[in-house]
Amino acid sequence: MKILRFSAVFAGLALMGAVSSDAAYPAYTGYNMPNVAMPTMYQNGVVNNGMYRPTYNPVVAAQPTRITGALPRVGSSQTTAGRQYYQPADYDRLADSGLYVGLSVAYAASVMGGLSSDYTGEKDAYTVPGAFERADFDSDTVLPLQLSVGAAINNDVRVDFSYLRYSGLSYPKTVQTSDGVGGFVPAQVDGGAITANTTMLNIYYNIDSFTGYLAGGALRPYVGAGLGISLNTIADYVVFDETFYSVMDPVYANAGQLTGISDIYAYHNGGTTEQLAFMLEGGVTTEMEGGVKLDFFVRYANLGQVKTSGSIVLSQIEWLGDGAGGEYEAPYDSVFHYTNWYESGRLGLVDVGIRLRLQF
Repeated sequence: MKILRFSAVFAGLALMGAVSSDAAYPAYTGYNMPNVAMPTMYQNGVVNNGMYRPTYNPVVAAQPTRITGALPRVGSSQTTAGRQYYQPADYDRLADSGLYVGLSVAYAASVMGGLSSDYTGEKDAYTVPGAFERADFDSDTVLPLQLSVGAAINNDVRVDFSYLRYSGLSYPKTVQTSDGVGGFVPAQVDGGAITANTTMLNIYYNIDSFTGYLAGGALRPYVGAGLGISLNTIADYVVFDETFYSVMDPVYANAGQLTGISDIYAYHNGGTTEQLAFMLEGGVTTEMEGGVKLDFFVRYANLGQVKTSGSIVLSQIEWLGDGAGGEYEAPYDSVFHYTNWYESGRLGLVDVGIRLRLQF
């Protein structure tokens, strides 16, 4: 009985402790999540046993485009809290796009090459005056003009077809012709204007991906190359050699025998040759209003050979022995015709110019 009374008392005390504890510390009934919008990457979370377990959904960023050169900045640290923003439209203002037509004018800063006589090994060739020593081309102000039509393949590459014309070149005014004994004498030249009409297929590549834009983003550098056909024409010209050439001593000449020649005129017929031509170009591009671009360039053009037709008509004064140890001028001029006796030389130029391109 004592044991039963003790157990009853212990149970009553335990029950009273539980009731008083409930009054001070309420029982936990489960967490109620507030109804709030979750961030985008956590919207797919789940509630399990009263606990929120988010599911992570990473947002894949778009692949950035290639960026080269200096970009124009918009805003300042005062107005944008230290951030810097860029305008892609402004950055790409020098990008090539679509079809275009171009017109360029240049100045030939250097003319390379010259003419020489191809018939120097022929018999009695010295009697036909010409450039026995190579003679550099003569040039006044050479302003090559170019018209081109092309299109941009992408932001880096454009291709065009061009017509390029050179004029203001000519055969040299003085040449060194053979004296027949291993030396040279000067001869005067009249005529021999040279023109070149060249058509080429050209390709240009913007190299700003390597160099960046220049002049604070205002200039875009490029390189180019072209290959085509050039029709090189040289007009007729006359080479005059006033040297007196002795053929024999008149003391030993019979009457009427040739003793010398002088005042030799060689009428060289000009010609047109079709030659393989190429060009190399480097420059920078800038932009004007209305979709107009300007290319400032340096160009090397190799136009192939300039060549005559090979026909030469020779006129000379002959001197005859009088049979008494003297000589006299013949009452006639001797005329000869030579064929396949050419004069030729390669023509190259370095141009500095500007090209205007209108894009469509």
